[in-house]
Amino acid sequence: MEIKVYDDNLTKAMKVMKRKLQQDGFFRDMKRRRFYEKPSVRRKRKEAEAARRLRKKARKMARFNSGF
Repeated sequence: MEIKVYDDNLTKAMKVMKRKLQQDGFFRDMKRRRFYEKPSVRRKRKEAEAARRLRKKARKMARFNSGF
């Protein structure tokens, strides 16, 4: 990842970097890897994430289809 600093404005560059890392899921991943996660817990978490994604996709499709 590369962040360009213009006019020695480090605070703006730090904000841009933090936003990119946040969108990339870096902080979430670091928090998750802080402690060991048992395989059964990992499997349940992944299933819950997949279900959440499907619900979100269904909401988007319902909103899109309801307009027509």
